Amino acid sequence: MINNVSLTGRLTRDAELKYTQGGTAVAQFTLAVSRKFTNQQGERESDFINCVVWRKSAENFCKFTHKGSLVGVEGHIQTRTYDNKEGQKVYVTEVVVDNFALLEPKSQETNQGSTNSSQPADVSDDDLPF
Repeated sequence: MINNVSLTGRLTRDAELKYTQGGTAVAQFTLAVSRKFTNQQGERESDFINCVVWRKSAENFCKFTHKGSLVGVEGHIQTRTYDNKEGQKVYVTEVVVDNFALLEPKSQETNQGSTNSSQPADVSDDDLPF
């Protein structure tokens, strides 16, 4: 079976960095990925794809990216489930990132005037739905 994903897109917001009780870093973010075709109005639509990255890569991703950053990611699609507070089963499909690349020169990112203000938050394994 093959389960490979390669995406290029822009971050819709700063990545959210958290730590499990065991100290493992995990970051979640959404990529806006433009479609190859236009709609009836001639506009190019985008898909918003949820992604997650783990460990040192998560820390590095948050350190070097911010809302609007153009990035490339490689990974695999994963679907997981959890029970919400109402006892309903929730299905989540996301890209688990194995590798990423920053696709804009550092000077261009600096000129945009954005900084990554993400602050890591401590969470328990029970707080994470995966």
